[in-house]
Amino acid sequence: MKDGNKELVAVSLTPMILMILRQGKSYGYEIIQQLKEKSGGKLEVAEGTLYPVLKKMEEKGWITAAWSTADNGRERRYYTLTKKGGENLETQVAQWNSFHQIIQRLWNPGISIFSGLL
Repeated sequence: MKDGNKELVAVSLTPMILMILRQGKSYGYEIIQQLKEKSGGKLEVAEGTLYPVLKKMEEKGWITAAWSTADNGRERRYYTLTKKGGENLETQVAQWNSFHQIIQRLWNPGISIFSGLL
C-alpha cells in the first residue's frame, strides 16, 4: 500500500495472489497490475516484492510455473494455481474472515469478541 504497513502487505500478498490465480494462469507483471486495479490503485507491489513470494509459493507446491511465448513474441513465466494451492487458499480465507470478525468486534466494543467464532 502506498505509505502503508509493509508487514501487513507482505502477509496479505499470498492469499491475494492465490485469489488472482484462481481465475486462471497469469504472469508477474499481470499479477501486479491486477493487484493495483483491484485495490483502486492503493496497492502497488514491486517486482522485487512479488517474485520472492511467487518462488516460495512454488516451493510449497501451491502454484506451478512454466515459460511460454506470449502473442507479442515475448517469453513470460506463467503461474498456475495447483489443487494444493486452492486448498491452502480456502484455509487462508477462513483465517482472514475470523481475523476480520475479531477486528470488527474490537472496533465495535458493544459486540462480544468471541460470539459466533467457536
